[in-house]
Amino acid sequence: MTEAEKTKESLQFTRVNKETQAMPISFEDWEEKARELLPGGPFDYIAGGSGAEETLATNRSAFAKWAIVPRMLRDVSQRSLGIELFGQQLKTPVMLAPVGMQAIAHPEGELATAKAAAAAGVPMVVSTVSAHTLEQIAETMGDAHRWFQLYWSNDREVCASMVKRAEAAGYSAIVLTVDTVMLGWKRRDFRNGYSPLREGRGLANYISDPVFCSRLPEVSVENAVEEVLRNIYHPTLSWADIDYLRQHTSLPILVKGILHPDDARIALERGVDGIIVSNHGGRQLDGAISTLDALPAIVEAVDGRIPVLLDSGVRTGSDVVKALALGANAVLIGRPFMFGLAVAGERGVANVLETLIHELDVSVALSGSNRVSDLNRSILVRL
Repeated sequence: MTEAEKTKESLQFTRVNKETQAMPISFEDWEEKARELLPGGPFDYIAGGSGAEETLATNRSAFAKWAIVPRMLRDVSQRSLGIELFGQQLKTPVMLAPVGMQAIAHPEGELATAKAAAAAGVPMVVSTVSAHTLEQIAETMGDAHRWFQLYWSNDREVCASMVKRAEAAGYSAIVLTVDTVMLGWKRRDFRNGYSPLREGRGLANYISDPVFCSRLPEVSVENAVEEVLRNIYHPTLSWADIDYLRQHTSLPILVKGILHPDDARIALERGVDGIIVSNHGGRQLDGAISTLDALPAIVEAVDGRIPVLLDSGVRTGSDVVKALALGANAVLIGRPFMFGLAVAGERGVANVLETLIHELDVSVALSGSNRVSDLNRSILVRL
């Protein structure tokens, strides 16, 4: 590393250090500060999981079962965190997972998150049940990378309308969430009597959709909530619906919620373009396998033919390194940026991202690698 590069790195570290002195540092710090600021209902909705929250805990403990074995004397002065997905050049392998109804954390909701993501060069996956329309979020992001997450509707024409709107608004992939055929059993929400969906907090994309509105006797919050609740949970969802979705978009389609290698193989047979290994952050089936434990078998089944991403439980730069070394092409984070949003809006999200990306850079270097593409299982040991 040249003297100029050393000076630049030192100044960058100093700037980050000064900024973070006024902000929480670790995920736990962000969570605790968010707990202080948010009412119980919204906080528990964001932080909690289903049932006894075993899956929520296992998502984290799974990372602790793997240890990084660093390689030394490798000259890691020419580092790059960049990756390519679907022909897009991305600055880092980190993305923002689809989280709905973000206005429960901060009044600006997804718009604040979108600004921070665009500035950081981190792709954002926008939820169907966002508090702002997908078009408003797209306008906020400008040319920044963004994907649209689709919650399937029992009214297929609503699905078709949503994905066509996303394509027209500059979204570059569709993420179909498949693990919400029923709502997870969330004890915290039951105790709090809290449901932001029933309160109409995630209606923006619905009440702006002409097909959805055509189904209402009158466009009102009450009617829209009831129509969404009739349609958003879909126990009849099957692989045949992938074929219907393909007929209505030319964008890459990723399936989010895959945990079994046989489902990964079926996804390949159905022409799916990517898989997101996810258990919905522990918010759906309690007692489910952790995503990190599910990842290796799915990577093996896919055998490099399509990208495999992972979410649920990612908190640190070392977590990202472990996931990538086990075969993930990229990772998504959810709760970390939501706590940042709750604490300080756009600035909070930006700070969470900056800290995580810097920690990832350090972790890559200390593992003995220059590029995230160099990471592989040889640097890991199972404890």
